[in-house]
Amino acid sequence: MSSIGSTLKESRKNIGLTLRQVEDMTGISNAYLSQLENDKIKNPSVNILSKLSSLYKVSLKTLLGNANMIDKKETKEEEANADFMQKIAFRAEHLTEEERNDVIKYLEFLKSKRSV
Repeated sequence: MSSIGSTLKESRKNIGLTLRQVEDMTGISNAYLSQLENDKIKNPSVNILSKLSSLYKVSLKTLLGNANMIDKKETKEEEANADFMQKIAFRAEHLTEEERNDVIKYLEFLKSKRSV
């Protein structure tokens, strides 16, 4: 499982924000964010993680698990699903409506193969 720092850094980069932009949007200092991303801060507050969770579109449960604030076993599957959903969302940005429908049909096809 990822550390809190690597999860935050990857999530921030996935949405295309710099540390300074995150600071402007959340009020969390650039220096503090940098220390979080480099795992220098081991026990961030739930309030900070909640703000970043909303902005980065990562579940708070995932961040709390990676910060060792809750049981990591509970977050493993959720983290995998969230990561998958985030990857799909970023790759789907410039798809046409027809292409989006094709993706949904393909996912339904994959699920149907499993239940046979």
